[in-house]
Amino acid sequence: MFFRELNQGKCKTYLLACETTRKALLIDPIREKTDRYLAALAYFGHKLEYAVDTHTHADHRTGVFELKELTGARVVMHRRAPAPHVDLHVQDGQTIICGEMQLQVLATPGHTPDSMSLYCDGKVFTGDTLLIRGTGRTDFAGGDAGLQYDSITQKLFALSDDTLVYPAHDYRGNTQSRIGEEKRLNPRIADRSKIEYVELMAKLGLPLPTKIQEVLQPNQTALDDDRIAFPTVAELNQVRQLNPLEVQGLINSESPPLVLDVRESNEYSGELGHIHGSRLIPLKDLASRAGEFEAYKGKHVIVICRAGVRSTTAAAILTSLGFEQVSNLRGGMLEWNEHRLPVER
Repeated sequence: MFFRELNQGKCKTYLLACETTRKALLIDPIREKTDRYLAALAYFGHKLEYAVDTHTHADHRTGVFELKELTGARVVMHRRAPAPHVDLHVQDGQTIICGEMQLQVLATPGHTPDSMSLYCDGKVFTGDTLLIRGTGRTDFAGGDAGLQYDSITQKLFALSDDTLVYPAHDYRGNTQSRIGEEKRLNPRIADRSKIEYVELMAKLGLPLPTKIQEVLQPNQTALDDDRIAFPTVAELNQVRQLNPLEVQGLINSESPPLVLDVRESNEYSGELGHIHGSRLIPLKDLASRAGEFEAYKGKHVIVICRAGVRSTTAAAILTSLGFEQVSNLRGGMLEWNEHRLPVER
C-alpha cells in the first residue's frame, strides 16, 4: 500500500493508494489544499477513487466536494453525516474497497454523531476521536463525551497495541502514535473511568474555532452561497427540537403542521424516502421561495432533512424571516426510519 501524509500542519490529510491498480483514496482533505492534492496524485500517477471525511469538520472547509467535482471521485462519509451529495454512506463494520486495499469502517461517535475511524494494513485513521496524547472535543452540537469514551476504549483500544494511529489533527508536531502508547500515556483517557472522562471533558472550556459558522455550515450543507446568511450558534440553539413520535402525533392531529423537507430532490426520492404530504424545498432555495408558504407564518411549520442538521439551519432561517412557530425533526429522516414510521419513496 502506498501511503503519504500530505499536509504539514495542524490539520492532517492522508493519501492511500493501491500500488497494483493505482487507485487512490484521500482522508480528510482540506479545501484550500486541493491544488496540492491534485499535483500529488498526478506526480505519483494515482487516480482518485474516493474522497473521505472521517466526520463533519468545524475548523476548516472540507475538500471532498470540490475533489468530487474536479476528479469524479466518490465522496464517502458515515451514515449519520448531515451533508448532501455524499455518494457512499458507510457504517460500522463495512469495508471500503479501493483497488486491492480494504479499509474497515469503525463507527466512533462522540466528537460528532458522524465520527468514524478507518483501519487498514496496521494503521488506524482516527479523525478527531483519538488524537496523539489527546481526544477530540465533545462540546459541539451532537457531541457526547460518554459515547466518545466508549468509542475509544471499546473500538480503538480493541485494536492491536502495535497499530499505528494517524489522527485528523495534531497541535504539537506529532505525526503518528501507537494504540499501546495511547492506552498508557494519553492523559485524557488513560486510567480514567467513563464518569471521570465525562467530567473532565465538561470542564475543558475550550474556545470555539475561529469563524466556526462560516466553516461548519457549508460543510454540513455542501452549499457555498454568499446569498444565504447562515444563522449564528445562538440562533441554532433556540430552534425547538421534536422527536419523531412527537412529529407523527402532530401530523395525525386535527390541525396538522406544514411539513417542509429541505433535502435535495434525489434525497427526497432516495433510500430514506419522505413523509407523506411533505413539501420539498431544498435548503439552497428556501429563502427565495419562503413567499410560497407565507400563509403559514402564524402556523406550525416542521422542517426535515437527512440528519436534522440542515433542517435546524432552515428552521432558524425561517424564524428570522418572521415564521412564528417553527420546529425541527431531531435526527431527521434517519431517526424517523429507525422508529419505523411510515415513508413514501
